[in-house]
Amino acid sequence: MDWTEVKITVDASQVDAAGDIAQMTVPYGIYIEDYSNMQEEVEQIAHIDLIDEELLKKDRSKAVVHVYIAPEDSPAEAVAFLRERYAAAGIQSQIETASCVQKDWINNWKKYFHPIPVGRKLLIRPDWEQTENPEGRVVLDLEPGIAFGTGTHETTRLCMEFLEEYVCPGCDMLDVGCGSGILSVAGLLLGAKRAVGVDIDPLAVKTAVQNAGRNHVEDRFTGICGSLTEQVEGTFQVVAANIVADVILELLRDIGRFMAPGAALILSGIIDEREQDVLEGLKESFSVVGRKEEKGWVALAVKRKQDV
Repeated sequence: MDWTEVKITVDASQVDAAGDIAQMTVPYGIYIEDYSNMQEEVEQIAHIDLIDEELLKKDRSKAVVHVYIAPEDSPAEAVAFLRERYAAAGIQSQIETASCVQKDWINNWKKYFHPIPVGRKLLIRPDWEQTENPEGRVVLDLEPGIAFGTGTHETTRLCMEFLEEYVCPGCDMLDVGCGSGILSVAGLLLGAKRAVGVDIDPLAVKTAVQNAGRNHVEDRFTGICGSLTEQVEGTFQVVAANIVADVILELLRDIGRFMAPGAALILSGIIDEREQDVLEGLKESFSVVGRKEEKGWVALAVKRKQDV
């Protein structure tokens, strides 16, 4: 049977919240069309002022969230859930559905994923697209599949900017909730000796291992299918967790025992209204040593108090 494509059109100013709600309906990634800052971003990144005419015609006041629902997952229930949650959150939305064969939706999102410079050193590049790299950035080739993590979302980019600061040559890295493996692979390309990626979704772990292979770091990457740190052993100089606030609070209960002396813990996926909750959870054992924010998302770098 065909899958169902759900297209949710919202005001661009509400797309982050709309995307968070949409993510509740599926265990894999969604993708978002948002052209609100297109011209400014192109000028900042590419230093050009020529943009394709078709892109210029896009309505920059609106954004579209795309979700794909498997037939056995009851698309009608998913749509009803979305309508209810958007109404409760005060998000005006227009929801459309269409039938879509699986092989088409797996490839549909690719047209929205292009090379992305991140921080000062990295360039995230889709596996199917080549691009010039005049700045000589470290290139991370990526095929996310349907696992979460392309580098387009603020939470991922903020994490990677912190990795640039805290990954040192020869360090060991732990990536909790690794998704597509983008953070683990970035850490290895930035000089980590080894990386361990953990995800509860076996498909995510498989994708992460494949992405490590695409970037020729598979011999230094270990993928583990499990919940948080339950199957992790050893200690690490860098620990990254790009997850949600509630799971971060759960992780904080015992993550310290996996941190080597002086280790940095990078926490992302924190929506700004939950930042204070995370800070409360940190205050007993950890000190914040870095903070980044973008479009309502917060990432924190922390260390154990005895290491500060």
